Amino acid sequence: MIALDAKTSALVMIDLQNFIIARPTAPHSSAEVVARAQNLAKEFRAAGAVVIWVRVGFSSDWRDMPPQNVDEPTKFAAPLPPGAFELTEGLAAPGDLHVVKRQWGAFHGTDLDLQLRRRGIKTIVLGGVATNFGVESTARSAWEHGYDVVVAEDACASTDAELHAFAVSRILPRLARIASSADVSFSG
Repeated sequence: MIALDAKTSALVMIDLQNFIIARPTAPHSSAEVVARAQNLAKEFRAAGAVVIWVRVGFSSDWRDMPPQNVDEPTKFAAPLPPGAFELTEGLAAPGDLHVVKRQWGAFHGTDLDLQLRRRGIKTIVLGGVATNFGVESTARSAWEHGYDVVVAEDACASTDAELHAFAVSRILPRLARIASSADVSFSG
């Protein structure tokens, strides 16, 4: 059980948007990840803690994407359908914060750090898709920025169970505490 202080904690969910959760995920289905994100968000809101939805978004000409001169470039089925970049329905509520990113991680080129610091946040709970891309990249940056990080393992998924398992067993424990979403609660 990980007990959090609601005044200094935030839920940061990564890339739970239409075109990403439409893809197959493992070891948890997108539907399971979305349901756990909804439950976590309800608990955070009820405790008076901050809820932040991070989604990726690019211009229609894709010119604001990171460089693709790599061995395995990011592939999108172009053109994406209308609403592809929108947050999945049923997640956000009034008062939640929204961040749009153009990298894997949620810190680079966004105001996420500013929003967290101005609210006195010291601990972030992370989840989303994909574990080994957006979640891991955000966890690395959060740790480098001095935040305590908790990864809700069952509120994350990847394109492959093996990629998820590697991130959760080898990378993320060096940056964060790993817990199930049910084991995240508020003290007092």
